[in-house]
Amino acid sequence: MKFLAITLITDSADPVSGAPTPARERFREVVDAAVFAEGLGFDGFGVGERHERPFLSSSPPVVLSHIAALTRRIRLFTAVTTLSLLDPVRAYEDYATLDHLSDGRLELMIGKGNGTAQRELFQVTPEDQWERNSESYELFRRLWREDEVTARPRFRPELTAAEVLPRPFQREVRVWHGSATSRESVDLAARHGDPLFSANVTHPIGPYAELIRHYRERWEHYGHDPAHAVVGAGTAGYHAATTSQRAVAAYRPAFARYLSFHERLGTPPVFPTLEDFVERSSALIGSPQQVIEKVHRYHEEFGHTVLHLQAEPGGLGHEEHRASLELFQSRIAPVLRREIPDPPFSDL
Repeated sequence: MKFLAITLITDSADPVSGAPTPARERFREVVDAAVFAEGLGFDGFGVGERHERPFLSSSPPVVLSHIAALTRRIRLFTAVTTLSLLDPVRAYEDYATLDHLSDGRLELMIGKGNGTAQRELFQVTPEDQWERNSESYELFRRLWREDEVTARPRFRPELTAAEVLPRPFQREVRVWHGSATSRESVDLAARHGDPLFSANVTHPIGPYAELIRHYRERWEHYGHDPAHAVVGAGTAGYHAATTSQRAVAAYRPAFARYLSFHERLGTPPVFPTLEDFVERSSALIGSPQQVIEKVHRYHEEFGHTVLHLQAEPGGLGHEEHRASLELFQSRIAPVLRREIPDPPFSDL
């Protein structure tokens, strides 16, 4: 099994003092988290893309390029690149450049994105966002693989024998498809033989397991070898400690933020108590053995071989979160690496 640390770069207050964190400091924290994750032995580090509050992650290629200059081994992920909002030509140029700067460590994770504010910012409607996502990805694939492209897309000006530079370092970049609820994105991934990354962070396991089963069905429908289907899965939260009691007690402030968020939105929380959150969500909260057992339970449903954890503290203190990540790599990851197979490619 392989492990990613991912951040969405939320514009949030200090988890302990409550004081607002300047944007410059937040970006430094993200870069430090990436360097720390590489030192611990994580296989990948991901930066999300959002174009609305409370996120500062509007430019993943810039952030990842800075991280590329300070790291040597860890693979660099987008989580996710919102191709439904972007010009695929410009997105190609940014990521082909990053591919060179990172010596071919780039892995894309794409998705349509969500949120009314960012749709309005880019003048994308709920009705056309899936078509935009699919069209942009089809064109992005061609730009990555072909030296000259002629195309007449619906959502951007046509291209005639267009040469887009630089040509990439990796002739074929691996593209994961991030999916929370959509059969459209699952089908797009299966059609192209691309890996799937299940968001798996908002609801209990049922809807995500159903989407993954659909992905595997569509994978075979398109004639791909079932043994080559690759699934990754997210986690709604993470904190491990030497005992479950300590882990749950330490996570209470983070869960309080979750409840406060839903209260501000005026929506009922999916998991009304911390105990329910620990039991039914995808969060990994407990002793090392409890975390291992829960990952195995999810693996029985998902068959996933890549797992993501939160790169940053959430509602925990920075040192507390880092100690928990260290515990993951020393006590949890070695067992999961041994007991759950790696994805069927070796360069993650």
